[in-house]
Amino acid sequence: MRQKFIELGEGYTDIYELVELGRQMPERIEQALAFYCEKNGQPSASLAFIMKPTSEQKFQPIYICREGIPNPHEKQNKRFTMFKETAEEAGKSVVEFTVKPSSTFPETELYFNYLIGILRTNKILRPLS
Repeated sequence: MRQKFIELGEGYTDIYELVELGRQMPERIEQALAFYCEKNGQPSASLAFIMKPTSEQKFQPIYICREGIPNPHEKQNKRFTMFKETAEEAGKSVVEFTVKPSSTFPETELYFNYLIGILRTNKILRPLS
């Protein structure tokens, strides 16, 4: 099975699309995630939904909005609240991680591989089959 991050954007307005995906397909949400880091000296958050694999078990998407909203532990914001409520409506709680910022990596794909490693280590993401 292939597992891949699908970046919707950096989260400022794209978070509304992520929330809408969750609202339209709550039964497909396997996990809700928040990754916290410091980007350009500001505490920021990336939000993501791991979706259940496709019916053929060949692909598992992870929709993410990368580092575009303030860390809610530093500054409450409506976008994080909407994301959390959508996760809760789907019966999921938000799993939180503190990670390196994506700017630490020369390519976004390497950053996503780093996140996949964290998720597998913590048994949040299924092992490859």
